[in-house]
This record gives sequence, C-alpha cells and structure tokens, in this order.
Amino acid sequence: MPDVSALSWFLAAFTDPRLLALTALGTFAGIYVGAIPGLSVTMASSILISFTFAWDVETALALIAGVFMGGVYGGSRTAILLNIPGAPSAIATAFDGYPLARRGEAGLAIGITTVASFVGGLVGIAALAVAAPVIGEFALMVAPRDYFLLALMGIVMVAALAGRSLAKGIVAGALGVAFGLVGLDPMTAEPRLTFGSMQLLGGISFIAAMIGLFGLSEVLVQLHDIHRPFVRQQVGRIVPGLREVARHLPLTLRCALLGVGIGALPGTGGDVAALFAYQHARRSVKKPSRPFGEGAIEGLVAPEAANNAAVGGAYIPMLTLGIPGDAVTAVILGALFIHGLRPGPNLMIDSPHIFWLTVGNLTVASVFMLLFGLTGVRVFTRIVECPKSVLLPVIAVLCGVGTYAIQNSLTDVWWMVSFGVLGYVLRAYGFQVGPVVLGIILAPLMDANFRRALISVRGDPLALLADFVSHPITVVLLLVLIATLAGRAAPVRRLAGRIGARVARGGAP
Repeated sequence: MPDVSALSWFLAAFTDPRLLALTALGTFAGIYVGAIPGLSVTMASSILISFTFAWDVETALALIAGVFMGGVYGGSRTAILLNIPGAPSAIATAFDGYPLARRGEAGLAIGITTVASFVGGLVGIAALAVAAPVIGEFALMVAPRDYFLLALMGIVMVAALAGRSLAKGIVAGALGVAFGLVGLDPMTAEPRLTFGSMQLLGGISFIAAMIGLFGLSEVLVQLHDIHRPFVRQQVGRIVPGLREVARHLPLTLRCALLGVGIGALPGTGGDVAALFAYQHARRSVKKPSRPFGEGAIEGLVAPEAANNAAVGGAYIPMLTLGIPGDAVTAVILGALFIHGLRPGPNLMIDSPHIFWLTVGNLTVASVFMLLFGLTGVRVFTRIVECPKSVLLPVIAVLCGVGTYAIQNSLTDVWWMVSFGVLGYVLRAYGFQVGPVVLGIILAPLMDANFRRALISVRGDPLALLADFVSHPITVVLLLVLIATLAGRAAPVRRLAGRIGARVARGGAP
C-alpha cells in the first residue's frame, strides 16, 4: 500500500465533515457518559452498535472511537469531584484527585488530567500506527500464567498503595476476589459461593460494587460532617502552564508507554494500566508536589496518561490479531464482523484503509477530548460547592439510578446498598475500598488464566511451578510482584530508611 494512500485515509478523519462531526459527537457523549457511575463506556458502545448496523463502516467506527476515547477520560471527573470513579480506569485517579478537590483545587486537577490524558492518548495512537505488528506479536507470547500474574499484581499493587497497612490492603483485595468468584464456574458451570441462591448464579456486578463502595459509602462517611461548610473551588486557572506540563512530561511519557504495553495485552485494559502507572509514579518520583494520597499532581498524571494510552494499545491486538484488548474493543470487533470485515493479520492487506482511518479517528477524538475537557469545568465544579444537605441525597439517588440502569435489576440496587454499608464499615476500621473493587474486577481473569495454565501442564502442580520459574516474561513478573511486596514490608522499609539516613549524612551504606 503506498504511503500516500495511507496518509489520505488518515487525513480523511480530519477533512470529511461527516466523520469529523460524528467523532466530535461521540467524544462529547463519551466524556459525560463516562462521568456517570453505572453508565459505562462498554454500555454506550453496545447501544451505539445497534444504531449503526445500517451505516457504512467508516461512520460507525468514527462515532465509536469518539465514545471510547472520551469515556475513558470522562471517568476522572466524578473521581476527582466526588471520589466516585465513573469507570474502573479512574479508580487510581481518585487517590490524589479527590484530596485536591477537598483542598479547593478541582479546576487544577481537571486541567492536569485533561492534558495528561491528551498526551497519553497521542502516545497510544502513535504506538498503534508505528508498532502495531511488533506489539501484537509480543501479546501472542504472553501465556495464561502471565495473565494470572498480571491480574494478581494489579490487586497487590493497589493493596500496597491503599493506606499505611499492607496487611489490610491484602485482606481487602482477597475479600474482593472472593466476591468476584461468586456465580457459575465458567468452565464447569457449577455454582460457586452461591449458597443455593438463584440470584447469585449470575455473579455480582462489579459496577454495582464500585458504585456502592465508592459512592454510597462516601455519602455515609460525609453524613458525619453534613453541616461543614463547602470548600470553594479555585477554577481561575484550569489550563496548566507550559512549565508545569514540561516538568511532568517525562513521567507522562513513561506512563503512557506503560499503558500502551498493558493495553495491548488481551483481557487487561485501562484499569490495570492506571494502577501499574500509579505504582511506577510512587516508586520513581522522589519529590512529588505533595505526598501521594494527599493531592500529588504526579498521582493524577500517571494513571490518566496510562489509561488513555491503553485505548490505542487495546486496538492493537484487535486489529492485528482479531483478539479484543478489552470489553469495548470486543464490541468494536463485533461491529467489524457485522460490516463484513475480518480483523486479524490480513486486515492490513485486505482493508488497510480501515486501519489508517481508525488511527485518524482516534487522533481527532483526542483533540476533541482536549477541547471538551477544558471547557465547562467551572459549571462542573459547582457540584462540590452545593450544600451537603442537598448534594448527598442527590448522589445517593444517582447511585441507585445508575445501578438500576445496568441490567434493570433491583437485585443490583440491593447489592449496591450492601456494598455501600460494607465500604462504610471498612473505611471506619482503616481499610481502603479500592482493593475490594479491583479484586472483584480481576478475579475472573485470575481464575480463568490460572486454570488454563494448570490445564496446559495436565494438572501437574510441580510442572506449573517449573513453568513459573523457567520463562523470561513470567520470571520478570514474579520479581516485580516480590519487589512490590518486599518494598512495603515493615522490616525492609525500616532498613531502607536507615540506609537513606546514613547516605544523607555522608556515611557508607
């Protein structure tokens, strides 16, 4: 395919008024759908697919690309303002975004996340355009045991970051895994942890759990201070200065590349990428603007750059291998099949225009995300300036409506309420709710891939153990997992503190 043809299809996303308008509409809708807990990007994409059956494939993919890019970013809005992530990929953003909002700096927080998301999105798109075949081949090298370790690492990392106690973080993560395993066994169809209840056969909706643990539990916690006056938000400066953007650019690029790599692994996605990036920021940034967890700008830059870069990464296995990188690309994969295309190694040969048009659509969506993300912030931040006696009931009602909208099920609403009470109790005793949500989300990925790994060695535990220590990718993941646990262990931290103090005094380590 000549380069001029590839360039013309890429530029068509910018020059065709119809594609431009649909991408802008999708991005705008995605931002505000992503900001509403319970209304996921996957749900929005699924609904859109039903409306685009009669469209040509170019216009359908333009609209969906906008929704995907905007929705991943949109989840950060409510994570910052209300400590309620609009999407799982925004869980890590709440760690430092909400403390910033409580300081009255919501405008700055939203501006920083918007720019980081924009840069991360462009890095992901560049990786899709340049390195799609290479990263696609690497994704094929990752075995089920590696996916198991990736899921386990995601839970352990957020457990290590959750509060001061590693033990409490691990207990919360394990509790989430137990909830995530409820329902029918995906391989044998046997009920697990259902206690004979028909309502539990379908499992527990992680969105209901997320809304309850983050949303309703926050309402219950805030009831203790319902008469405290609101914090007026400083929204005079929304767009961060060039010096501030340049200062965080190395971290933004590192986390974006990390997001591309994780996003290209089928079955992972922006939530795992954001957690890995947040952990990387905590380890690599020696002098953050504030302590992590108390409003560090670096704690916003890292996850937002990673989760938007993971969008481009998720397209890589979908287009080059025919394997969806996450739930949204699974929907897009279905749309391609409906329109008579066959994603996979031959797509670049049979329909190269689809690839380059997709790259163009995602680039346009990133630009619109930047424009829409930096506008309307003053109106949006007024949410947290409402009196709590008005705001908290509204949030509680929205939690119920958003949960019911998932499957039109009152059972999900009751689960949301139960998880809200559980989250309130956990937070009262010093536990963080982030590991619980991640445990529920990643438990099926851990379970399925561990069993696939065991099946691959015919059920021999010793052979599986040998596999874990004899393959380079697996060994690297194991070492990272061990280092994460060891780095948070009290004896190791005390030893590191003594060594650091001695080095600072000029003595030998």
